[in-house]
Amino acid sequence: MSFEVLVKDKTTRARRGRLETPHGVIETPVFMPVGTQGTVKTLTPEELKEVGAEIILGNTYHLSLRPGIDIIRLAGGLHEFMHWDGPILTDSGGYQVFSLSRLRKITEEGVAFRSHIDGSPHFIGPGEAMAYQQAFGSDIMMVFDECGPYPCELDYARRSTDLTLKWALHCKRLHDNRDQMLFGIVQGGTFRDLRRRCAEELVDIGFDGYAIGGLSVGEPRDLTWEITDLTASLLPEDRPRYFMGFGKPDEMMDAIALGVDMFDCIIPTKCGRTGTAFTLSGKVVVKNSAYREDMRPIDPGCSCYVCRNYSRAYIRHLFNTGEILALRLVSFHNLHYYMSLITEARRAISSGEFESFRRKVHAQYKDSSLTAARE
Repeated sequence: MSFEVLVKDKTTRARRGRLETPHGVIETPVFMPVGTQGTVKTLTPEELKEVGAEIILGNTYHLSLRPGIDIIRLAGGLHEFMHWDGPILTDSGGYQVFSLSRLRKITEEGVAFRSHIDGSPHFIGPGEAMAYQQAFGSDIMMVFDECGPYPCELDYARRSTDLTLKWALHCKRLHDNRDQMLFGIVQGGTFRDLRRRCAEELVDIGFDGYAIGGLSVGEPRDLTWEITDLTASLLPEDRPRYFMGFGKPDEMMDAIALGVDMFDCIIPTKCGRTGTAFTLSGKVVVKNSAYREDMRPIDPGCSCYVCRNYSRAYIRHLFNTGEILALRLVSFHNLHYYMSLITEARRAISSGEFESFRRKVHAQYKDSSLTAARE
């Protein structure tokens, strides 16, 4: 398993790279569709390959509750269980535990929490997170971390950073399978000194890649960029950098310009299920009545299966009648758009035209009100 930077942009910190894993090569920058519960909602693995997905995500918290580790182990791992033979990254569950603040208790050993499904008691610490991900057979594992809220007091952020570093070291000591990469996660809230300390200590521990965590949780966007800029600048040039839970089209371009290589977000599929499509001209809310008689495809400039075969009027009709096909069609199109966008970003980096490409994407989404999101 290896990562190589192939091209660096001359006017920004954008770079094009290649990440090799046992289940395939990943070209970076890359967008990773979110398959929280062992599936990217509404799409089959074959359809994910058709839209160009190179790697997908699974989530340790959700999969450990349902179907449970024993069943996934019985299937031979997560790849076999979900019929996906490409690379998989598994989140450790730290963010999901953060989102269950009323149902959890944090200790030095980990987090005791109650299931959001039935209220049953559970515990996840660094040991459990590593054991689960090793059983999944994921190509990239994430250390167990604590994602602090925004806003939070300095004392809370300091304690949270201490725990994240302690747990990261524990995870590193348990990492004994070189067929699985292990990424550290930089936390520290919006405090620059804590971010710096966390990044530097994680680099000293030594990981296969590094993630920027704890952002896009409610902080102002200018603060997001300030912390992203700082954090990315502290991470090694020869390791992939992953911005967790981030995925609005124009904002991904900004993060790439700061040196980020990997992204995941539920935006394309969540918007697809609610009738919002991404196009070369910005957003199209295809379920709106304005498209009742519109026989054009979602995006006349798109070559995907949906745009070759279905009209806005038909898809709007499907939404209007509650047909499940509507959710599938727009989700398929949106992921095709995202994969095409990130492919074009790579080409722009290689040709020395990334900054003009970034401005072009911004112009397409200048009126967008979408925000990054995670499950």
